[in-house]
Amino acid sequence: MTKRRDFIVKSVLGLTAGITTGSINLSAEPSTPVTGSSIPAQPNWQNDPHWRKIKYGDWGGPGVSSQPGPMDKILLKDWAPNSLVITQETFVPKAKYPAIDSHVHVVAKTPADIADWVKTMDEVGIETSVVLTHPAIGDDFAKLVKIFKKAYPGRFELYCGVDFTNFEKNDYPKRVVEQLERCHEMGACGVGEIHDKGPGFTKDTSIPPNKRLHVDDERLDAFWEKCAELKMPVSLHVADHPSAWTPLDVFQERTPDYQHFSQYNRNVPSFDEMIEKRNKVLERHPNTIFIACHLGNQGHDLGTLEQAMQKYPNLYLDTSARDYELGRTPRSSAKFLNVYKDRIVFGTDMGRLKSMYQIHWRLLETDDEYIPGRVGWRYYGLDLPEATLKALYRDTAKKIFNI
Repeated sequence: MTKRRDFIVKSVLGLTAGITTGSINLSAEPSTPVTGSSIPAQPNWQNDPHWRKIKYGDWGGPGVSSQPGPMDKILLKDWAPNSLVITQETFVPKAKYPAIDSHVHVVAKTPADIADWVKTMDEVGIETSVVLTHPAIGDDFAKLVKIFKKAYPGRFELYCGVDFTNFEKNDYPKRVVEQLERCHEMGACGVGEIHDKGPGFTKDTSIPPNKRLHVDDERLDAFWEKCAELKMPVSLHVADHPSAWTPLDVFQERTPDYQHFSQYNRNVPSFDEMIEKRNKVLERHPNTIFIACHLGNQGHDLGTLEQAMQKYPNLYLDTSARDYELGRTPRSSAKFLNVYKDRIVFGTDMGRLKSMYQIHWRLLETDDEYIPGRVGWRYYGLDLPEATLKALYRDTAKKIFNI
């Protein structure tokens, strides 16, 4: 355990003195001052019953009489509450078992940077990183094979990309299958990460909705079948966190850091419609393994996700970039991972910092509480049993990637 008491004393003293290190300077003006004429007048939310119910639940309120003060000037995007909770802090330098990171992108491109990445992998216990290289195909993919797989055998596995250009042409189904076969011959072990967050795979909202290429488009059927034949799993990002379909107002769940992912009032299918498109593909192609990235964007609703896992045996998941879903519901998340450990793989999708890997080990391996998170709420350690950790970290990935 670290000596947090000393840190807390320093932080409180800094706050009193107006020092901003580790705390908000309450005596400072907002980073972007606003005038009365620059924004519309806001309602007094304290008097709104619906607002109070969402904010305070059955407690009914903060328990004190709210009064105006310096914090009224602090913007939500600047608020970083410095917790005074003193609790166990476990440092986990290395994964309990040699781990396979099943979701990382091309976060290093030069020989020096890749060597540094491998050094970090050694230090934190990552045996192999599965690099999702989409949209790399052809010569671009061949270059990545050279600098990753051939330079570091066994340390990197590579997914290839998919070419979605000219998908409206009659030869597209045949052409995209041939591209896949060439990438497989060069060493691709899977496909992705490919995104259909709403506008379709091309992300081009100028295309009329009825002509966009979505995951359930029949023009991709031959491609999905070829993936099954070649035993190449597909890492598929369908929809997004459901908050992307809710208004960017006082009730928005996620912080302003994520507002650029908003699909609200855009000409795209709803969240539920996107999930249904994914499910149609799962049903039409039962022999193809689809890894739904980010807990399938359903980590907020494990009950519904469990129904899909039970109905579609070819649905797999990765945990990448959903630390906040696991960490805010530790008991139900741990139960879910324990049950479906043979169909869930560990992934990060957050660069290659040593500390990033190590905070994952703390989240998954310890029972620490009130762990700082990155979405505005705190996490609680899942304290997973050894059998689940071993499956999550490596065994399931080795099975589906044939490594």
